[in-house]
Amino acid sequence: MSRRKLSDRHIRSLTKVSGGKSYAVTLPKEFVQKLKWRARQKLKIHMYGDRIIISDWKNKR
Repeated sequence: MSRRKLSDRHIRSLTKVSGGKSYAVTLPKEFVQKLKWRARQKLKIHMYGDRIIISDWKNKR
């Protein structure tokens, strides 16, 4: 498998998760590190027009 060109580096594929009822998109490692996210962290997903906004979930305590 060849490497992507620098201009295509942030293009990702939508993949179906094993059961077929959920989908997944991989995020670049640099993005996750910059946001200081961790594995299994709760995230808030919000639809805004034709876009999906992913943000950190804030506990209301």
